[in-house]
Amino acid sequence: MRLGLALGYWGRGPDPRHLELARQAERFGYHSVWTAESWGSDAFTPLTWIAAHTTRVRLGTAVAQMAARTPTATAMHALTLDHLSGGRMMLGLGLSGPQVVEGWYGRPFPKSPLTATREYVEVIRQVLRREAPVRLDGRFHAHPYAGPDATGLGKPLKPIVHPLRGDLPLLLGAEGPRNIAQTVRIADGWLPLYWSPLRTELFEAALAEAAKGFLVAPMAQARVCADVAEGLLPVKAMLGFYIGGMGHAARNFHADLMARMGYEAEARRIQELFLAGRREEAIQAVPDAFADEISLVGPRERIAERLELWRAGPVTDLLVTAPDPHTLRVLAELNT
Repeated sequence: MRLGLALGYWGRGPDPRHLELARQAERFGYHSVWTAESWGSDAFTPLTWIAAHTTRVRLGTAVAQMAARTPTATAMHALTLDHLSGGRMMLGLGLSGPQVVEGWYGRPFPKSPLTATREYVEVIRQVLRREAPVRLDGRFHAHPYAGPDATGLGKPLKPIVHPLRGDLPLLLGAEGPRNIAQTVRIADGWLPLYWSPLRTELFEAALAEAAKGFLVAPMAQARVCADVAEGLLPVKAMLGFYIGGMGHAARNFHADLMARMGYEAEARRIQELFLAGRREEAIQAVPDAFADEISLVGPRERIAERLELWRAGPVTDLLVTAPDPHTLRVLAELNT
């Protein structure tokens, strides 16, 4: 199991620690560094900055939002950064949800998310292979565009730049069972949002169909500390926000995932409190047990024991969100 550093997206402004954490991760032998986006900082610009200050570590987006760019624009970002970094790019994509797609990007959330995702991936694959001009008779991502307001002058094109790698790794963030099954069929890897090494049976059937070399790269908060309860507070704060606020009360993919993992009543209670404006109570309502099983928190000895559970399952790359170089170093030492 390889280690990656997940830096996420910015809060109020750039995090001054991120570049040094990325450098430390490279020195400690981490395989990859990952950036993200929501509705603030984008995923590609910070990754390019990190690329310029590192030499070996792989560079991934976890995730870049599909609604933010056309598939050809995303492919342009990926092939450009792959060239500039010497072949270190890993493209992780996610569809997001209706609240963000329609509220932030001002676009309709696709009525068939699986079809939209499949078409998006197919266009990117065509760009990166550069075997012929991009053509797709798609419902959501037709190339050339042929909608009712089309001029009819659209011309199939292939990229001017020859991509460095036609097989640049493409991973998908997926939460629902059908989305995960499709990810196994069309992508090179899967980016689970919440992963519990105690519940790997939830995904056995889907992953059994995966091709050799398929990546399973979940994210987990990690912190070496003496007090487990205190160390879990940032995990609970994250879960309170995602379960309670990242989605509509009637359609929240994160809450649905927590429910499938055995915490349905708790997930609905977190939503209820968060949407009522009782955010601190929502965070407190996150069960310690759930926060603990999807993270690596506590003294070194405890983390060592729990890390073995992650290593025993199908995870190929553990993407850790760690607040300090000490935690990064300890995980690197324990994972050797």
